[in-house]
Amino acid sequence: MKDQGRMRHRITRDQMVEAIRELPPDASVDEAIERLVFLAKIEEGLAQLDRGDGIPHDEVKRRLGV
Repeated sequence: MKDQGRMRHRITRDQMVEAIRELPPDASVDEAIERLVFLAKIEEGLAQLDRGDGIPHDEVKRRLGV
């Protein structure tokens, strides 16, 4: 799958299954979806860093006024 000319980083099926298994027995479908979206966003962030698209720590601190 392409996203604006870049390959999207994906979580594997095994990672998705494990994430769902870690949910409490009474978890809702919405909670499962939320967990999977969260993991996908983490993976995309890591892929961005791998591509060198990250923001240096000092720049983040400057933007946040820290």
